[in-house]
Amino acid sequence: MAFDESLSKRIEELIKNKKTHLDRKEMFGGVGYLYRGNMCVGVHKNELLVRYDPRSANEINAGKHVRPFDISGRPMKGWSLVSAPGLEGNGLKKLFELSLEFVKTLPEKK
Repeated sequence: MAFDESLSKRIEELIKNKKTHLDRKEMFGGVGYLYRGNMCVGVHKNELLVRYDPRSANEINAGKHVRPFDISGRPMKGWSLVSAPGLEGNGLKKLFELSLEFVKTLPEKK
């Protein structure tokens, strides 16, 4: 299954300007970016997969171009998909920063 390579490149541009190291891993038919083994953001088909504190779900999913991440009939708590219009301007950077700050609070996965 193909994924949006241009979105992946935009994420990599954000990462290269960070002092924080994220690993790129192909997964779920797309690509994910992991911090200390924890998924931070990813590209699923042509949308951004973003991870955040589940307590923020109502606020995050209220966005016009945002929907809960649900590929199995059971939405994942603290995960959403964002379509291209939601990533315009400063949108991608804002969501990336939100996700990275949350993932930094999680224990390292080995």
